[in-house]
Amino acid sequence: MLSDSSSDTARLLLDPRPSELSLEAFVAHYGDIYEHSPWVAEGAWRQGLSEDHDTPDALAIQMGLVLQQAAAEQQIAVIQAHPDLAGKAALAGELTRDSTREQAGAGLDQCTPEEFARFEALNEAYKARFGFPFVIAVKGLDRHAILSAFEERLNNDAATERRTAIEQIVRIARLRLTARAKGE
Repeated sequence: MLSDSSSDTARLLLDPRPSELSLEAFVAHYGDIYEHSPWVAEGAWRQGLSEDHDTPDALAIQMGLVLQQAAAEQQIAVIQAHPDLAGKAALAGELTRDSTREQAGAGLDQCTPEEFARFEALNEAYKARFGFPFVIAVKGLDRHAILSAFEERLNNDAATERRTAIEQIVRIARLRLTARAKGE
């Protein structure tokens, strides 16, 4: 079994291979990597994809650069496209397939009523402070670690938190691409 390390994922190839796809096919297959933001995939394709981009890590870097170089308004729109953690959309079953799997993997679907209430209060406080939802790559974290990070990041200034959210979104994208390459 391969681990989550870059050296192991560098050997994985995406199927279909990004370098072999038309713009339309690439966006159809990889446009959902960034939550409700297919423009990121389109931007990555337009920058040019070679055989080197057929691995999860290389494609994640290319797509991440598109988001990191985007205007602040576009970055905020991508952050706002993410659901609240353990929020109402999760409870109602309205998350994307990837978000559902990721939140369940961190045990967010098993919160006690008190933990759900705490997530809801933190979600509201965070959105009131920053204007967008709290985003964290939950893989490898449990709900207690997520709640702790939530409380800690509420102390950040807006610019730091936007950068942190973007970094987390880029990490989520890499994890999603790796999962696809592994057939998960």
